[in-house]
Amino acid sequence: MSKTILVTGPDLDPSAAQLVADHGYKTVHTPPYADSAVISEYLQETGAEGIVSRMGRLDAAVMDAAPQLKVISKHGVGVDNIDIQAAADRGIPVLVATGANAVSVAEHAIALLLSCAKRILPLDAGLRDGRWEKPGFAGREIAGSTMGLMGMGAIAQATGRMAKGLGLTLIGYDPYAPDSAFEELGVTRCDSFEELLAEANVLSLHCPLTPQTRQILNAEAIARMPEGAFVVNTARGGLIDEPALLAAIQSGHLAGAGLDTFAAEPPEADHPFFAEPRIVLTPHIGGVTRQAGARVGVDAVRGIFQILDGQPVAPERIINRKLLAAAQAEPTSMEK
Repeated sequence: MSKTILVTGPDLDPSAAQLVADHGYKTVHTPPYADSAVISEYLQETGAEGIVSRMGRLDAAVMDAAPQLKVISKHGVGVDNIDIQAAADRGIPVLVATGANAVSVAEHAIALLLSCAKRILPLDAGLRDGRWEKPGFAGREIAGSTMGLMGMGAIAQATGRMAKGLGLTLIGYDPYAPDSAFEELGVTRCDSFEELLAEANVLSLHCPLTPQTRQILNAEAIARMPEGAFVVNTARGGLIDEPALLAAIQSGHLAGAGLDTFAAEPPEADHPFFAEPRIVLTPHIGGVTRQAGARVGVDAVRGIFQILDGQPVAPERIINRKLLAAAQAEPTSMEK
């Protein structure tokens, strides 16, 4: 039995690394954004029983190259880089660190919004270029505006709490969230995504990337939004039709966007967003804080050892639990 945990990407927080060592295991790291073939090589060479998934895709081919693999634990909550059905078919639970980075990502969402609405970056650039642009400048308050939360998970709720402190009214759409998620925060529940779009002066995206949500914010959806609205995305870049967003900002229909994610990461050097000053961009680091890194890393590692040691894991942390149950039940159904 190998005593190795494979981490696809950078070092874990020291507290998480210590937890690995305390269990008598060692970590091996792949290069950042390694492709599936490289990850497969590392799994074969190390015989790792668990993966902390940070960067790079874990598909069926990766799993087939590692029959010893028993658990995949996401360093965060977004699992679009993991084939969770393939994992379930092979009896591999996929864990997420629910809520561990919520505060950090929420703070970043608010920072992106304020940077856009207050035009921080172009004003800063103007001063550095020797321009004093106060004459004729007209800023914009966001207090009294309506923020639409697409998704009502832990990050959305943390974002909503901060937005309320800035005087924003909250509405939300999430067909899977209980009423309590809305009621506890005073969020008006919308019956459809279209209803959310029509009322949102600020649209903040907090839903997973799935076949159903890919490019959900397309030209038609953007056209439903109020003129002068902002878009903030700290979830997944694939939620947005990027050319449609750029066109809406250039036409003036949208006032700007704050984006921590891209459809393809890292983006190409000539990505058209780079030439648009009304779009504020960061390299998918909303949850990359020392505090969140410690919480997420420890949660990810602890989940691996819970699985390896046969200990219970909170059901909501096993993102493919229903798929696992279906895969386990399938042979019985076939026998009947």
